[in-house]
Amino acid sequence: MPHILIIEDDVSLSNGIKLALRQDDFVFSQAFKLSEAKKLMEVNHFSLLILDVNLPDGNGFDFLKTFRESSDIPVIMLTINDMETDIVTGLELGANDYVTKPFSLMVLRARVNNQLKQDYRISGKHIIVDEMDFDFENMEFRKDGTLIELSKTEQRLLKILCANKGRTLPRELLLNKIWSDEGAFVDENALSVTIKRLRDKLEDIPSKPKYIKTVYGIGYVWAVS
Repeated sequence: MPHILIIEDDVSLSNGIKLALRQDDFVFSQAFKLSEAKKLMEVNHFSLLILDVNLPDGNGFDFLKTFRESSDIPVIMLTINDMETDIVTGLELGANDYVTKPFSLMVLRARVNNQLKQDYRISGKHIIVDEMDFDFENMEFRKDGTLIELSKTEQRLLKILCANKGRTLPRELLLNKIWSDEGAFVDENALSVTIKRLRDKLEDIPSKPKYIKTVYGIGYVWAVS
């Protein structure tokens, strides 16, 4: 049974989130300060964090940065800041999703369910997703048992997407990570082309991708719909 930690100093909102999600058979813990959240995390294993940015004893961004050094548990951030720079900052620090206040509790519920329903098996450099088998160590990639040929660039892109499943990766971050050794300037179109090639090889319907999704205005995410 998924255990969700709500880190939100607004008691009414925290209780509202708990109420909106109660029918989904979740267990909840609530923290109204970062210090309380840290104590709860010492004695509980959580499936997902709902994290406010502005808290009485600290900043959610700073907390997330430290948290990501030791955990890949999904994190959905809540904030009144809707500036693009704030959203990108949260995603670059490792947030899986970002919701700005005010928001629909039903929308939040859908996003929580989306994060918790991911079904992946990951072992070292070998990743299995549904009927696809990615062996990065031996550079062998199969779909429905059929071998797929991927270029080195496609392999790097696929690996970073899979390693950050459910986490939106900004275009700039992907460009820097994948083409960092190929000179000072890389045409941004190179990323779009590589994404398209990966979709053509992996998706059943490339025009309606199930795995490699576009987050408009930000970047891409590996997520099962």
